[in-house]
Amino acid sequence: MSKKYNIVSIIRKKRDGESLSSSEIDYLIKGYTSGELPDYQMSAFTMAAYLNGLNKEESAQLTRSMLHSGIIVDLSMIPGKKVDKHSTGGVGDKLSLILAPIVASAGVPVPMISGRGLGHTGGTLDKLESIPGFQVDVDLERYKEIIDKHRLVLVGQTKEIAPADKKLYALRDVTATVESIPLIAGSIMSKKLAEGIDALVLDVKYGSGAFMKKQEDAMELGKTLVDIGLEFGKETVAYITNMNQPLGYSVGNWLEVEECIHALHGEGPEDILELSHLLSGTMIYLGGRAESVNEGISISKMQVQNGEAFQKWLDIVDEQGGDISVIRDPDSYVKAKFEFELKSPEDGYINEIDSFQIGMASLELGAGRKKKEDAVDPVAGIRLGKKLGDKVKKGETILTGYTNKPSVMETAVEILTKAVVITETKPKEEDLVSHVIDKDGIRAFEL
Repeated sequence: MSKKYNIVSIIRKKRDGESLSSSEIDYLIKGYTSGELPDYQMSAFTMAAYLNGLNKEESAQLTRSMLHSGIIVDLSMIPGKKVDKHSTGGVGDKLSLILAPIVASAGVPVPMISGRGLGHTGGTLDKLESIPGFQVDVDLERYKEIIDKHRLVLVGQTKEIAPADKKLYALRDVTATVESIPLIAGSIMSKKLAEGIDALVLDVKYGSGAFMKKQEDAMELGKTLVDIGLEFGKETVAYITNMNQPLGYSVGNWLEVEECIHALHGEGPEDILELSHLLSGTMIYLGGRAESVNEGISISKMQVQNGEAFQKWLDIVDEQGGDISVIRDPDSYVKAKFEFELKSPEDGYINEIDSFQIGMASLELGAGRKKKEDAVDPVAGIRLGKKLGDKVKKGETILTGYTNKPSVMETAVEILTKAVVITETKPKEEDLVSHVIDKDGIRAFEL
């Protein structure tokens, strides 16, 4: 890295709320990726960016520099428009495993690179790895081979894709700068743009189980993500969705895969099916296989009804080394050794199910990692018996917990007891999807 700029001067500019040039941002990212810029200086920059923000041009350049820190996959040999989906993370969010085979079965290539669980939120890779034998780590040639054969691939980030993001995220995680909207946007979009996609659908969540607790913050993040996508010439659509309760009824890796199997047979929970078909339908529309999102939703539902989506799921599990016998017969999967029930202390209505606390309890039971090196227990987790607004009687089961570590059950019960609030009156129903953001801006969602 040539001494083109004074690093301290760049940090000072951002500390004082000034805008950085594209070349200054590129200088920072190249220096940090190469190892010439030390952690302590990049930490100072990320905190300055966290406190003072980045404007639209800076956010786009940050993404561009992170994107070009590695390779951009060339999928031009794959016919059709390549479309992916990204969620900002939530509890019980297993939608990728449902919508990816739906969309691919409809003829739209889906090159999906996913991540692992982060804190209280589950990760797509952990869910996939709960399927015995499923391989998420593949090299680029194998990545291309799989998507060429199946129009679908479900893998983790390779070392060649956006290495700056991998390094920078690890730093942000330990410097209290994870929640910065422009830094989140740069992280998400650099990885997604490197996949070789033509279009992207975003599920941006708000609420107790999301990283963005406030709806307005989710909308700001969604707008930033869409603006970056459009800046790079990619059709990008974001939906702002509610994460004030877990999605579906299952939280935990194999428990969620099992719920996905039911959904691919058209038997999943109402919220899972509604959101899966909306996102799938939008991907099918952006992929040029439908004239509108509504037509895309109809195609999505048809792909489930005619069995083609489930067959695509079987095909990709088999291709990536997974045991399809447990996909065909989920009841054959090994069970957790211990379980417990949380029962209602009174009659009433479920007024609150704190998604964050549900996620933390699931983590405690073994479904996630407290430390990077922790092993994830695929059968640990929670299955809800009730959702927001449901009527409940005293002594009725609200949820069931599963674990192989009996020593953690008492702590999990304490967390879960605080997570559920019961009241005499039924709470007001909340919309699952509130807004859509695209090239025309932000507007209230309606089909």
